[in-house]
Amino acid sequence: MAVLQKIKIIHIITRLDMGGSAQNTLQTCLRLDRDKYDIILVYGPSLESNMTDEEALSVQRWIEYGKKKGVCFICLFSLVRRIDPLKDAAAFFSLVCLLFKKKPWIVHTHTSKAGILGRLAAWIAKVPVIVHTPHGHVFYGHFGPKMTAFFLIIERIMSLITNMIIMLTQGEKNDCIKLCLAPEKKMAVIHSGVDIDVFANAGADKNSIKKQLGLNSCIVTGFAGWLLPIKGPMYLLKAMFKVWQDFPDVKLVFAGKGDLLQELESEALRHGVLEKIIFAGWRDDVHEIMQVFDIFVLPSLNEGMGRVIVEAMAAGKPVIASRTGGIPDLVKHGKNGLLVPPADANALAEAISYLLSNPVKAVKMGMTGKKICPYFSLDTMMIKLENLYDHLLRKQRGL
Repeated sequence: MAVLQKIKIIHIITRLDMGGSAQNTLQTCLRLDRDKYDIILVYGPSLESNMTDEEALSVQRWIEYGKKKGVCFICLFSLVRRIDPLKDAAAFFSLVCLLFKKKPWIVHTHTSKAGILGRLAAWIAKVPVIVHTPHGHVFYGHFGPKMTAFFLIIERIMSLITNMIIMLTQGEKNDCIKLCLAPEKKMAVIHSGVDIDVFANAGADKNSIKKQLGLNSCIVTGFAGWLLPIKGPMYLLKAMFKVWQDFPDVKLVFAGKGDLLQELESEALRHGVLEKIIFAGWRDDVHEIMQVFDIFVLPSLNEGMGRVIVEAMAAGKPVIASRTGGIPDLVKHGKNGLLVPPADANALAEAISYLLSNPVKAVKMGMTGKKICPYFSLDTMMIKLENLYDHLLRKQRGL
């Protein structure tokens, strides 16, 4: 009996950290059918992530686990996220050489920088199928007008050599269609899958976690993610200033790290509310921390999808989030949560106060989200992704 040759696929990303795009890429590589695919993950040194020792250790554990599962990991030290002409040239040359040597059938790039270098290298190496996932576009809220226009031009050019661009949500796809990023036939929507069971069945002792965080039996409003301007944590803090006027005993938990940490702490201290806030830092047990939240808030200014929203839904939490990017794909206003305009602390405060005043509705929204979230599971994502790969390969082979 003839042995079928495996389909070699190479994934490329700059940062392999604990962020959403990296975790999506890593989980994709881990869950692809090993009997069908020969999987290689090329990644950069993740210098810009400024990972803590705990984060770096967690990433290393995932890499070691992936190796045991048969995934080949290749670190290119020149593949950095920031623009660096010398390193970028070296990374591009290394990628071209690697692709000529490995001869993959599919190259799948992730995020903007890896997408540009990886797709161009794949085109030069004559890779049959080139797929790209932006993991949320950078055309709003990330850069100034000139840099945004530059990236838009580059992405339009790169789309010419790309077989398929994977959007995380219909909202992201709609944005890219309006921006004329690529022909609609070159865009597919595949949600970033979440390991639902981890959050739905955390089995955490809520009292123990609250004690560990320094919380009592209070109501908790929570945020989990990067403490960066694009995620809007300052708007959440300003909203809470208003919420605390009517609900002084509510606590606010920020689970995450980022450039805004000190500014958030200073603002809280200036308003005399520092004792109402827990800055938990980066955690590898968000699935347990999420259990003590009564309301989850994601006030992003722009968001490709917001995987953490699915995590909160799986944990049975009502969600308050910005009506921006792909978030409306996940949060249905009045059903599993509430949507508010981005960068609007007053609207955010009203939404939080509404759920605090209507705890029965809040619980009902949380249960509705729990029923919806399987649609965004890892299993669902992998079925759609492997079907897409099969379709593109058949098309390339003229089948």
